[in-house]
This record gives sequence, C-alpha cells and structure tokens, in this order.
Amino acid sequence: TGSAAEESRDTAPGSLPDAGTATVDEAVAAVKEVSSEVYRLVGVPGKASEPGPGVKECDGKDPETYFTVHHPWNFAPTKPGDTDQAMENLKKGLNTDGWVTKRLYRNNSPAKALNLIADNDAKKVSVWITQYDRSTTPSLGITVQSGCYRVPPGEMIDHF
Repeated sequence: TGSAAEESRDTAPGSLPDAGTATVDEAVAAVKEVSSEVYRLVGVPGKASEPGPGVKECDGKDPETYFTVHHPWNFAPTKPGDTDQAMENLKKGLNTDGWVTKRLYRNNSPAKALNLIADNDAKKVSVWITQYDRSTTPSLGITVQSGCYRVPPGEMIDHF
C-alpha cells in the first residue's frame, strides 16, 4: 500500500479500484446492501429517498465489459436537528468493520456543508455523505459507489 497509483486513485475522480467479476444484478445487490448498512449507521429516525442504484461505464474501460454501480439517495431525519447526530453516528460507524474515513471537510458552498468520504476496501465501495443542515429541509445526501466490475463472459451490461 501507499504506492503512487493507490494515492492517485484516492484523489483522482473517476479512477475506480477493480471490484472483481460480477453480473449487474449481483453488483447492484451488493451496493444495495452497503446502502442499507449506511442507513443503519445513521442511527436516527427518518426517511430515505426511493430511487435505486444505477449502472454506469467505468471511465477509460470498455463499456461492454466493465461497469460501476452508483446509488445516490437522501436521508431526511424526522427531527431536522438530528442531522448533526446522524453525521456523528456516521463518523464513528464509518471507521469500523472495514470502513476508513478518507476525507472529512467543509465544502466551498455558502452553507459550508460538511462532507465525509469513506472507503471499504474489502467490499470495494466508497460512500460520500454531504450534510445539508442549513437547507429548508435538513438532510444527508448519500452516494454509495462501487469499484469497477468486470461482467462475466457471455453476460450483457444493462446501463441504467
């Protein structure tokens, strides 16, 4: 670990680690499970948005052979003040069970929203969480992103 390639992967957008071979259905199921895990780590009552995962091309790779799964969703706590508690729970939870926090920072938006990026190398996934506590409806924007999967021979990739 610590090679230049790994360091650039951590900082270069669109540069995803190899996640192995899987069908689209298997990869989508794995990302949904990680999203459910993140939901449990939030630890406060609230509601998650409905849209499910999508499948995209891996930058710089054959789109008929390689794909990545992304699952953007939003979590709105029942009590608007719970976004701080939810973020504290995520900071703790995303440093256990194979999770490692890669970045914790405030962005350049007028609200200076808190962002947390964590990776789970064993599961070949990353999560990016943005805390929208100054919005009319306080919430967390959460995106789970898989590494780059290779589809098994003879299988097709359905991009959605």
